[in-house]
Amino acid sequence: MAHPFFTIGHATHSIEGFIELLQGSSITYLADVRTVPRSRTNPQYNRDTLPQSLAAVSIGYEHIASLGGLRSRKREVPRETNAFWQNGSFHNYADHAMSAAFHEGLAHLRDLGQTQRCAIMCAETLWWRCHRRIITDYLLAAGETVFHILGLEHPPIMLQRILRR
Repeated sequence: MAHPFFTIGHATHSIEGFIELLQGSSITYLADVRTVPRSRTNPQYNRDTLPQSLAAVSIGYEHIASLGGLRSRKREVPRETNAFWQNGSFHNYADHAMSAAFHEGLAHLRDLGQTQRCAIMCAETLWWRCHRRIITDYLLAAGETVFHILGLEHPPIMLQRILRR
């Protein structure tokens, strides 16, 4: 049976606080979906240091570049295809989500979820202001369970799949 997925934004948490959030949801694997896996202002989340910090507490790490945000407009996708998204960044990511690369990354993520309790990480704290929102939509559409980790004072929020009739 597949494990539920979780999403988390590293924000400005100390690495100790971040690990506490992951451990609070029994996370065993972190899927980094940042386009650029580093932070100028929060170097504890750089790709050259984060995996070691996580390994010290038995949490695996992988950067899945094909799920990274910050996508440019795809000229081959008609503008009206993803017109629902008024924000240009979300619109561009929705276009990217139609690509083979995105679906390969999503399939890999779902495979990880068969054996690991995965958290999908980006920098933005609020999932609805991040491309994790669109990744989550695809996971929910595939029948997966997804929770968003917001902080120790808030229990993870479970999203429900909206069924269209």
